[in-house]
Parts: sequence; structure tokens; C-alpha cells
Amino acid sequence: MAQALRPNTAGSLFATDDRPHPVQDALVAVTLVLGVVSFVTAMFHNLHLLSSWTGLVGILTGAYGQWISETTRERFGLILGLGASAVGFFLGMAHGGLFGGLW
Repeated sequence: MAQALRPNTAGSLFATDDRPHPVQDALVAVTLVLGVVSFVTAMFHNLHLLSSWTGLVGILTGAYGQWISETTRERFGLILGLGASAVGFFLGMAHGGLFGGLW
């Protein structure tokens, strides 16, 4: 009885196609960084401009990254970044919004 061959994915964390994806990896990194910045700064009421803008940009980059992503690893990182960006964005909007205090 023959066994099915499995792709060698050791060390790739679900990157199963064994090809580089530089654009998708960059979008994952940018979305994660924006998500962390947005989430952390949303905890401070006076940083609502930073949290709302970084959250909005993180949501947009994460959505585009989801659209062009090719592996589970990319989608996993994008979902984490999107979630953190969305929480930071909504808390930033609740604390004053995108233009609060500038007008």
C-alpha cells in the first residue's frame, strides 16, 4: 500500500506552497504593527487621533492583504492585525474620532 506524499512544510508555519510572497508578508507585518500601535494607544484617551488613524490604515491594509493572501500563515497574521486595528479604531472613534479636537 502506497502512502500519500506530504509536502515538506517543516519550519514554514503553514506556508505550504514553498514560494516567497514578499508583498503579502510586508502587508502582514504592516498590518500587525499598525494593529499593535492602534490597540495600545487606544487605551489612552488623549491619543485618540493616533489610535483612530492607525486603526483605519491597519483595517485597509489588512483587508487588501486578505484579498491577495495565498497561505494560511498570511491570513492568520492578517486576522490578528485586523482585529487589533479594528478595536483600536473603534475605541479611538469613541474617544474623539479622526478629527476630534482639531476643528
